[in-house]
Amino acid sequence: MKLSTVVGYPRIGRHRELKRALEAYWSGKQTEADLLRTAAEIREANLRTQQEAGLDVIPVNDFTLYDQVLDTAALVGAVPEYYGWDGGTVDLRTYFAMARGDTERDLRALDMTKWFDANYHYIVPELVADQQFKLSSEKPFEEFAEAQAAGVNARPVLIGPLTFLLLSRPAEGETLDLDSLLDRIVPVYSEVIGRLAAAGAEWIQLDEPVLVQDRTPEELAALTRAYAAFAAAKGDAKLLVQTYFGHVGEAYQTLVSLPVDGVGLDLVRGAENLELIERHGFPADKVLAAGVVDGRNIWVNDLAASLQTLRSLGRHVASDSLWVSTSSSLMHVPIDIRLEEDLDPGVRSWMAFAEQKLYEVRILTRALAEGDDAVQDELTENRMILESRVDSPRRTNSSVVDRLSVLGTADFSRRSGYNERRNAQQAKLNLPPMPTTTIGSFPQTPDVRVMRRRFERGEITSAEYDGFIEEQIQAVVQLQEGLGLDVLVHGEFERNDMVQYFGEQLEGFAFTHNGWVQSYGSRYVRPPIIFGDVSRPRPMTVRWAEYTQGLTERPVKGMLTGPVTILNWSFVRDDQPRSETCWQIALALRDEVTDLEGAGIGVIQVDEPAIREGLPLRHADWAEYLDWAVKGFRLSTAGVSDQTQIHTHMCYSEFGDIIASISDLDADVLFIENARSDMEMLDVFRRHGYDKGVGPGVYDIHSPRVPPVEEMADNLRASLGVLSNVDFWVNPDCGLKTRRPEEVRASLTNMVAAAQELRRAAVAGR
Repeated sequence: MKLSTVVGYPRIGRHRELKRALEAYWSGKQTEADLLRTAAEIREANLRTQQEAGLDVIPVNDFTLYDQVLDTAALVGAVPEYYGWDGGTVDLRTYFAMARGDTERDLRALDMTKWFDANYHYIVPELVADQQFKLSSEKPFEEFAEAQAAGVNARPVLIGPLTFLLLSRPAEGETLDLDSLLDRIVPVYSEVIGRLAAAGAEWIQLDEPVLVQDRTPEELAALTRAYAAFAAAKGDAKLLVQTYFGHVGEAYQTLVSLPVDGVGLDLVRGAENLELIERHGFPADKVLAAGVVDGRNIWVNDLAASLQTLRSLGRHVASDSLWVSTSSSLMHVPIDIRLEEDLDPGVRSWMAFAEQKLYEVRILTRALAEGDDAVQDELTENRMILESRVDSPRRTNSSVVDRLSVLGTADFSRRSGYNERRNAQQAKLNLPPMPTTTIGSFPQTPDVRVMRRRFERGEITSAEYDGFIEEQIQAVVQLQEGLGLDVLVHGEFERNDMVQYFGEQLEGFAFTHNGWVQSYGSRYVRPPIIFGDVSRPRPMTVRWAEYTQGLTERPVKGMLTGPVTILNWSFVRDDQPRSETCWQIALALRDEVTDLEGAGIGVIQVDEPAIREGLPLRHADWAEYLDWAVKGFRLSTAGVSDQTQIHTHMCYSEFGDIIASISDLDADVLFIENARSDMEMLDVFRRHGYDKGVGPGVYDIHSPRVPPVEEMADNLRASLGVLSNVDFWVNPDCGLKTRRPEEVRASLTNMVAAAQELRRAAVAGR
């Protein structure tokens, strides 16, 4: 019997119910009971949707209030001592303190970084060398019981122990030993598995996505040891080890030799997995959950191609042991394309969101089980959709293609080297030592969001909306001048999102009203959809930058999102290389950068927070990606004069291993997250150095906590101790969009005071 399933499902609610419940709870407007009731309603709706789609096995415990890795830390009791946890069940206050910090108790949040190469952030567990683990959460058991009560054939999902430990970080001053930690965590996992089995779980899924990265023999041996223990603990339950986001490479033989009952492989981003099966075979005693429906992109699946893959697998996998699944959790795509009534019908017909992908899985399963004739209408419709996309004139713009074809070496390089540019820029800008600035955005208050919605609905005129934005800009300029900031921003009040705002003004993009996906916690984004060749029909930001500069004598930054980030934070067309799409975006931004310079803007920031997350998961593929990504940034910024200062910003990824490529971007100033990750970037700069301007973030903006002046001054001293020979800037970790105005004012007041304290000390020490 062929079975259909998915790796996981979106947990935000069809209409973002979880976001509203979380933010109401955090603000004190709702109780814990209210929050948990909304969460239960979302889980119930998710189960019902998957049942109605005809899935045979449905994942549970894929839901989370904030993050699945944080859930795992709570499950195994990996709570740092400074949170004051009493050692019992991890309560919501402790849970959210780890995620967001706790202002009342002056607790910082745990570090946050990108989930592999996805635009999702996970909370990084912090462990000590003698870390003790204990079962400290009832969540997987409660959610499995919910599904049982609803009559669902449910498969509990857990983050596997190797993935959990390898994604964790040592507490300050600690050194972690994988084998030692594994020996202590495996008994807790065994207890969880045993309890789920005793409760009636037929299958239990353990996610081990770290297996699609380069793994050492020692790590693979540790994996084998752990799963040998689970085999003894699972009772009558069956274990499925699930991988995603790529191929398992050198881990394949170890993976299929584990004493488990099934293996999940990504056959979309990890097409090499099929080659591994064809070369080495697949065990007759195991199920293969074949991920043939893309869980990371929104295009309609090529059902004929997927069936060909499945039938190729069928030559190596027993007929009753082949499941049809998604390549990854569907949490990375929006929920339902049918909600997008305003999309161009022609473009909309090319797309499948999470609910549509459930039906694609089911169609493929029926075709395998009953033959193509059973789903002939669906296959015919699918073929017609794919053909309409290939033939559509919406996708092509010959002028863009021609412009790319004539690019030369000079298009990717500034006119002079950094030192010569630095002198020209200082002569023009006349900045003090350790200049202060922010990353770009200021709080998007309820008033701002309400006015944007009213404008989008046609309730106010363009003139009324522009007048409101001008008032916000005037206020934020006055605030920044009053605080004593040296380089100002306009606050980005007109922007809905740092990628969407630009995509809406570029040709080749489509947008949704309800296409939300989770970035972290209650922060959701609506990724643009790149369906055709990209071009810029008109200036996008010049009007607001020019207006703001007219309000002040201090430099104002033009604010752009970089081409690599726009690419990586969008759903990208799959009919041409990603590098080509990136360079099309870069050419559009190049036009914007030169127009900003022409309007008198002397500082232009082109943010690339997603450049690290776009790295292929295998080191062997890094050089090719970094080559075209770096060139994409340089293509967008190289057209300006020496006097124009180019900034960039990066955050919430591990940047140490690409610091040379970051330098190769040739930005005049780099702003990079540093405070939330416990000044981790300083070790990178200590090892590798840096030869241009740099601003390591002085405080974490993802927490409502306001750090005192002396704490920020200590951070600055630590940074200056490493970066004393470069032009040093003072700034927060990231943009201030998500913070409340009173938090921003207090934090920036302290930041400027800390900078002034160090300036005075520097003068006195001369």
